[in-house]
Amino acid sequence: MKSLKFATQAVHAGLVTDKTTGAISTPIYQTATFRHPALGQSTGFDYSRSQNPTRQAVEEALAILEAGHAGFAFATGMAAITAVLMLYRPGDHLIVTEDCYGGTYRVLDKILVQFGLEVNFVDTSNLEEIRKVIKPNTKAIIVETPTNPLMKIADIAAIVALARKNPARPIHTIVDNTFLSPYFQRPLTLGADLVIHSGTKYLAGHNDVVCGVVVTGNACLSEQIKFIQNAAGAVLGPQDSWLLMRGLKTLVLRMRRHQENALTIAKWLKNHPSVTAVYYPGLAEHPGKAIHDAQATGYGGMLSFSVDHPRLPEQILRKVKVHQFAESLGGVESLITFPSVQTHADMPLDLRRRLGINEYLLRLSVGIEDVDDLIADLDQAMSK
Repeated sequence: MKSLKFATQAVHAGLVTDKTTGAISTPIYQTATFRHPALGQSTGFDYSRSQNPTRQAVEEALAILEAGHAGFAFATGMAAITAVLMLYRPGDHLIVTEDCYGGTYRVLDKILVQFGLEVNFVDTSNLEEIRKVIKPNTKAIIVETPTNPLMKIADIAAIVALARKNPARPIHTIVDNTFLSPYFQRPLTLGADLVIHSGTKYLAGHNDVVCGVVVTGNACLSEQIKFIQNAAGAVLGPQDSWLLMRGLKTLVLRMRRHQENALTIAKWLKNHPSVTAVYYPGLAEHPGKAIHDAQATGYGGMLSFSVDHPRLPEQILRKVKVHQFAESLGGVESLITFPSVQTHADMPLDLRRRLGINEYLLRLSVGIEDVDDLIADLDQAMSK
């Protein structure tokens, strides 16, 4: 299957995994446990926390799509991130994208620091900023690219090279690939060690399932993540595994439409009199566009924009009709979010203001609706 094109691989996710019946769609194995044929014998499945045939099918598909060694499906995106962070011990130092998802910031700043992890949040679009904070105990560099919500671009290959500069103390490069999906970006092919997704978003794609994904780049990390997944137990259930697998089958079609709509809206917003800035890597003037073009094949469906009056976001959120005022992203429906009071509310106020996550900034998850309807909706909502 690895020799097939990406679109074919995505459509064939979970295809005829049940050889007994020949079912085209992987069955939902709604079972907690499995019967052993005899003492000392196993079918390969013992207990669904450890492994379940439905979850196994989607995990294998995810590994193929990300060109990784193994895939692991978790109950939520935060469960996936937490599992990766469990690789590290008290006294280890992590470098993390400063304008990361608020949930990532929260689990590091409020929970894992209690267990002795040391964290520096830096601008990972600036390689020198990363270099300056590397210490002898640095164990991982965790990046989002594009970042959430300011759409900054990190140079994955350059970060990998920096992390591997001293082989005596290897540093993992971990990439949150939620915004682009493996269709537009595959960090493991650029040398990254681990890829994380909130599978809730583009991978599942329909705002109907909550899940998380980790894909590993080598056998050693696969063994470690598998142990953590089983031991901690935040696994994805069979029903949700099936929904995630169903979503993968239309990933290519959805991502193409998300991008087409997002680029059109970004260009329209750029010319709107009430808009002061548009953050989208597909725009020619985006400062990270050259790096992004070198490591990705598309720009995705996420964008943010700033307006010229602090009361305008509240008006827009009240007046939109086609866009839904809701958290999350990556579904077929267009969503609009106010990051400073929703997704990034747990960040300190001074940090949000320094980054530009303020009362002027809105984030769009551009869906697959007719783009003319989306623009008309924004136009009426922004009318003063």
